[in-house]
Amino acid sequence: MLKVGVIGTGMIGQDHIRRMTTVLAGVQVTAVTDVDTAVAASVGARIGAQVHASGSSVINSADVDAMVVCSWGPTHEEYVLAAIAAGKPVFCEKPLATTQEACLRIVDAEVASGRRLVQVGYMRRYDAEYRALKASLAAIGRPLMMHCAHRNASVPSFYAKEMAITDTAVHEIDMVRWLFEDEVAAIRVLVPRRSGNGGDLQDPLFVVMEMAGGVLVDVEISVNIRYGYDIRGEVVGENGTAALGNASLVTIRHGGVAADPVPADWRERFLRAYDVEFQEWIDSLAAGGGPVGPSAWDGYAAAAVSDAGVAALRTGSRVPVALAERPKLYGVEVAA
Repeated sequence: MLKVGVIGTGMIGQDHIRRMTTVLAGVQVTAVTDVDTAVAASVGARIGAQVHASGSSVINSADVDAMVVCSWGPTHEEYVLAAIAAGKPVFCEKPLATTQEACLRIVDAEVASGRRLVQVGYMRRYDAEYRALKASLAAIGRPLMMHCAHRNASVPSFYAKEMAITDTAVHEIDMVRWLFEDEVAAIRVLVPRRSGNGGDLQDPLFVVMEMAGGVLVDVEISVNIRYGYDIRGEVVGENGTAALGNASLVTIRHGGVAADPVPADWRERFLRAYDVEFQEWIDSLAAGGGPVGPSAWDGYAAAAVSDAGVAALRTGSRVPVALAERPKLYGVEVAA
């Protein structure tokens, strides 16, 4: 039984605690902490976990084998580095850290430890539709282009212009690196006519990524489109195309209309992907190895592309992506 400590008991932290305590096998949440001590106390009492006063206390607890970090983004570097220093595997929700430099410090610390301990929470790699899409690429010949859409019904009031890249498009950034097993070489961000639903926010955006191998990827980012949470993707190959299926389980025919229900938000759309992501993480640790999912290098690469995307948004220019040399610990290809 893997004993897990959770840092951050907000919305995503509580959702992961729920799946680890009621859905998944081979895991027990033994310790929790949060800056909101009342929330942490409530969660701890509900699941029978020890409530700690700090993240470092959870990491250094003898009753914790592995960590899950779901706290505020700027705290991720501190906790991930502490987990590496303690020799404990750590699952960190994205972002790995809020700057490229911080991500590289984590990469350097993990390389110095001599083994992989870090996994970053990019759940699309675990979604059944995306996995089927990747498996289908051989049938359509060499990929040439990909068209994507990432649509939210709405976003909270604190959502800022650049978050369309760093918080939203970052999922497509990681996904295409994994799908094509290639790095993003350059990025542009085009600004179309502004939607009236977003207030002063520049919405939508149109992102164009150039993969190092020549594939072009476009991503429509619409975060106030009202009708629901809609994720789309189609790869154009030399001999055909492959597209994500319809995530709806049913088609409703009523009143002369055939309709497919649209998920309300990311939790509904990727619920099963999160379950698979965590179960595979748990199983990889139980087998005696390190995590095999998105690595610290993947977290760093996503941050580097995101930073280039923010620069492209600010300047309107094509911005090349410059990555550090990949350490041998992370292999040659983008992690599967």
